[in-house]
Amino acid sequence: MKMLIRGGSIAAGHGVKKGYADILIERFAEKGVVVINRSRYRETSFDGIRTFEQDIGAFRPDILLLHFGVDDTFGYVYRSEFQENMVRIVRLAREQFHPAVFLATSQTFDNPHDMDAVSLFYRSLQIVALDLNCALIPVHSYWAGHLIENHLTHKELLQPDVRYPNERGHRVIAQAIMASLNHFFGGMEIPP
Repeated sequence: MKMLIRGGSIAAGHGVKKGYADILIERFAEKGVVVINRSRYRETSFDGIRTFEQDIGAFRPDILLLHFGVDDTFGYVYRSEFQENMVRIVRLAREQFHPAVFLATSQTFDNPHDMDAVSLFYRSLQIVALDLNCALIPVHSYWAGHLIENHLTHKELLQPDVRYPNERGHRVIAQAIMASLNHFFGGMEIPP
């Protein structure tokens, strides 16, 4: 089985030695699942469409994890454009090779203005997931719960540029994604 991750800076592991994709690659290898990460720093959903054939179509994955949103939010992509781009990527994938599609949100933000901005994009992901029967991975909900349960502040899971999680934050994202993918892979867990 093959899983492909396509997204922007967070999925690419910008600013960390070991991002969540690296953690998933290691954990899935134990189950014989190949994980391919085709994410790049500062790429938006427009890049996801532009490079669809080389980054997604060429690999024909069984599972497609799309993780765009934060770069779109802070890169001045309109929410409506983002939503349409996500629809286009999902439809292209389903026309060509029928993968199981997962859409992931990202972390919460301490600054209410940043959180308001990114929430619009998370809402778009919810709409696309509902309309196109994709699975939504609400990383932001898992992240918020993790902060509360472990008495942490946002700062403890983020780099100085709060758009990007640190390695500890990437582990939280990996846990959230693994929890959603568990039914595909038989109860794998990532220890804290």
